[in-house]
Amino acid sequence: MSENMKNIRVRFAPSPTGDPHLGAMRTALFNWAFAKKYKGKFILRIEDTDKKRQVKGSIKNIIEGLKWLELDYDEGPDIGGDLGPYTQSERSEIYLNTANKLIDSGNAYMCDLTPEELSKMRERQISAGKAPGYNGYSRNRSREELEESKRKGKPTVIRLKVPLSGQMEFQDLRRGIMKFDLSKIDDFVILKADGLPTYHLANVIDDHKMKISHVLRGEEWISSTPKHLLIYKYLDITPPDFIHLPLIFGKDKTKLSKRHGAKSIIEYKESGLLPSALKNYIALLGWSPRSDEEIMNQHQFIEMFDFEGLSISPSIFDPEKLSWINGVYIRSMKDSELEDLSYKYLQSNTSKKEFAAIDKSKLTDIIPLIKERIKSLDEIFPLIKFFFIHEMPSIEMLKCGNKDSSEIEVILQDVINEFENLVHSKDSRHQIIEQVLRKKNEELGLKLRDYLGLIRNCVTGSTISPPLFESIEILGLKEAISRLNLSLDNLKN
Repeated sequence: MSENMKNIRVRFAPSPTGDPHLGAMRTALFNWAFAKKYKGKFILRIEDTDKKRQVKGSIKNIIEGLKWLELDYDEGPDIGGDLGPYTQSERSEIYLNTANKLIDSGNAYMCDLTPEELSKMRERQISAGKAPGYNGYSRNRSREELEESKRKGKPTVIRLKVPLSGQMEFQDLRRGIMKFDLSKIDDFVILKADGLPTYHLANVIDDHKMKISHVLRGEEWISSTPKHLLIYKYLDITPPDFIHLPLIFGKDKTKLSKRHGAKSIIEYKESGLLPSALKNYIALLGWSPRSDEEIMNQHQFIEMFDFEGLSISPSIFDPEKLSWINGVYIRSMKDSELEDLSYKYLQSNTSKKEFAAIDKSKLTDIIPLIKERIKSLDEIFPLIKFFFIHEMPSIEMLKCGNKDSSEIEVILQDVINEFENLVHSKDSRHQIIEQVLRKKNEELGLKLRDYLGLIRNCVTGSTISPPLFESIEILGLKEAISRLNLSLDNLKN
């Protein structure tokens, strides 16, 4: 292990402004993998200083999403650690002290310009054909004057004093040297009027206090990096290394959103995706293994993960590929594993009445029938519901080619008679059921698809089901006869 890869400490620092999404969890995954690879520490920190945008339940869902994806963290708000607290709203005094320290050193100042006054300032700048921005209104006013303004009740923020000229540069470990013109950066707010820090101040202070060695975050934060580096410089502390991850776009090459089929991590969990499959897919959003192999378990991913594999171009979200990968993972499971997983999923995602009807012992025979057909767990219940709950087919479903209803009645009665004969012979193997039905169809001279389709509709209440003959064997001939009789009665009436 190289010297700069010792004592790795990385963090995932989401804001609780909604359910965690793909982009956020990809950031978490890459940080987690990097820490695991170099035997470092992965920290969860909640950045909750923007109270106006905070959504109730978000913190719980962030933690639930991480645990579901098995992205175990070493320190965090729910498990503690030596360098906490790990929720920013509990660290307000640290930020306030730091902001005052920056004022004392001449690198920050108070500003009593109200939001309304700022808005008018920008309007005047636009009218004059200038770029809108803060004009340094309070930059050279005395601290005493501004403190007096605050005592009189005027909302006061603290701004960082940005050099009026010069360059700021840093090395992104994937993108190389990045340079910024400081004259284009306003004196930005580091402490708001309510005493809470902005992202810029809190982020820097927490990364320093928590001894973060590497910051892996989204490309959208590149423009904030020079601001952060100024704070590091003014506080005379060493910044971490930075790696900025590519954006994630939809297929139309616009920022990923729900209209592209993207869901929150909690929604993916509820829709029946396997965490291992989703983790595999997310790993491929902006990172490529050196081989062409795209299916990999988490141990393989950790071993292969490196910064060289990171893309600097946006990655494209493909819901069909995600579905395909999930199907691969489902088919690779042992039948017994999928049976247990399916039962747990059904317990959480069906009504009490529906779940009560499910006979777990039948799942042992049912799972092998559907395993090759499904790509997610939410496809299971619609396929197997008929085994436990009978839904009458509509009259429109009781068709067989161009036969009229009286002819269909005769066909159904024939099937019932054949099944009753099998009940008496005590042979209900699916091979025998298939043999009997194929022979009867030949005698009737019907299209096999029409004939078996009619029987399927009567027995399952659906036009789509697992293989028919095996399904009838599992369902039981007596139950199949009962359902055929119900359809027959429906036709007669």
